[in-house]
Formats: sequence, structure tokens, C-alpha cells
Amino acid sequence: MGVPTDPLQWRIGLAGYGEVGRILAEDLRLRGVAQIRAYDVKLGTAGEGPLREHAGAHGVTLAGSLAELAANADFIVSAVTASQAVPVAGACAPSLRSGAWFLDFNSASPGAKQRAATLIDDAGGRYVEGAVMTSIPPYRIRVPLLLGGPHAAALEPLANALGFDAKVASGRLGIASATKMCRSVMIKGLEAMVIESFTTARAWGVEDAVLASLAETFPGVDWEKQGSYFFQRVIEHGRRRAEEMREVAQTVREAGLEPWSAAGTVERQAWMADLADAGVFGDRAGRREDWRVEADRILAAVKPARSNRER
Repeated sequence: MGVPTDPLQWRIGLAGYGEVGRILAEDLRLRGVAQIRAYDVKLGTAGEGPLREHAGAHGVTLAGSLAELAANADFIVSAVTASQAVPVAGACAPSLRSGAWFLDFNSASPGAKQRAATLIDDAGGRYVEGAVMTSIPPYRIRVPLLLGGPHAAALEPLANALGFDAKVASGRLGIASATKMCRSVMIKGLEAMVIESFTTARAWGVEDAVLASLAETFPGVDWEKQGSYFFQRVIEHGRRRAEEMREVAQTVREAGLEPWSAAGTVERQAWMADLADAGVFGDRAGRREDWRVEADRILAAVKPARSNRER
């Protein structure tokens, strides 16, 4: 039995049931998709509770493995951390149904996407790279999505029938991802620079002067609001962003350049993730939409190191 022609009749598999996977599950169910399975590495661990609760509330079947997920899917969306893009493709490939679609949502380098595509296509699947071009939560399934690869044009209308906002970037693998990676040099780098600049300004008591100068130079940006948004996104997703930026750095290397900016962004994003893991920012309920609060928490956390250097 082949893949149904009507995408709303597809059996959909979500490889990764984190924030992105759960958003997709909710929106696909609202669209009328009846059969959705999901797999996540947290299943079978102490952190599986929220996943099982969400799945029960939205009619999602949880798979015991990626192999089980792939064996029961006409269309797989891989939305995991960047470093797992190729391993997930490899784990799904042996169990893929002939002609099954595999949409790689991950923020991986063009080289990684090409390796994943080989695994899926050689197994009889249809691999399409997907490049998510902005933050997913505000747009949800309608987030701007670039598609790439030989199967991209065929998937575009089918994906859009499911509710995606997809358009083909290129029939050549790697172009959509390169677009995403180059954008991330700027966006994730700007996040890192804002955190470093604003926190340092706060330490020296010059934050108001710095923000006033930025507003004069870039009058179209609300730096207070943007700064608070950047702080919260990195606190919440710094680990994932650091992994993405490692792929960005690799993309820069694949172009023949040394990724000095991207590599620095990796370090700052990972550093923020380490602070979050250490409880510096408290739980989500205790966070504030005010970058100054978070900057003060950072400064309090690094104060012992600063004091030691001053002695």
C-alpha cells in the first residue's frame, strides 16, 4: 500500500516531541490529521511526563523507537537538536515505508543535510530539507519554511495542504539550509551580542546611555523590548541554539572561511544554557520580561569570579 494522495489522510510521524513537535501535533490535529505518532529521547526517562500528558490531550500516539515511528508513517518531520539530524535519519531509514516523505526541519549545515538525504533516499524514502526561517512559536505551523532538494517541488503543495507555509528554495540540496545558516550568523549572533553588551553595560551602570545611543543609530528597533525577548529566548533555548550555531560554523567552514563570529556565538549561547541549567534564572514561572532582571542574575552568578580577579 502506497502513500495516500490526500495528505490529510497521511500517517504522520514526529521525530522529536519538544516545543516544535508539540506545536506541529496540535496544528496538524486541528487541520484534521487523524493519525499522528511521535518519538522523543525523553520517553522512558524521568522527563517524559509532560510529553505523555500532551500526547494524551491531543490524541498523539507515542512510539517506542524511531524504527517504530518510521514503519508507521507516510510523512516524517524530523525536529530534533542539530547534532542529531543525521543520526535520526539513519535510525529511521531501515524501517521507512517505500515512498515515505522525510522533512528535515533541523538547523543543520548543508553537508549534514546532504548526508541525511543519502540515508533516506537510498532506503526508498523521499528526503526534503526544510529551513525554518524565523522563530516558530509566533507563527506555529505557518512559520516561513524553505524547501530544498529533488523532491521539494512535489512536496510543496502537499505540505501546504497540511497547513505549512512552504515554498521551494532550490531543487539542489543545501541551498535552503545555507540560507538559514547564513541568517543565523546574524540573528543568533545578535542575541549573543545583546546579552554581552547589555549585561556589561548593566555592570558598569551605563545601560541607559547605551540603549539611548542604539535607539539613535537604529530608530526602528525597540531595544528594551528586543533585549528582553533575546534574553528570554536564549535562557529557554540556549542549548539548542548553541548546537545550531555549531552547524552554522560548519557551514562557514564549508564555504572556506574561518567562523570567528559563529564560533563566539556558540560559546555565549552555551554559556547561557549552562547558567540556566544551574538554576541562575529560576523556573519559567519566575522569569520576567525585563532584561535587567536577568542581567542582574547573571552578574550575581559571576560576582565571585569577578571578586577573585579584583583581589
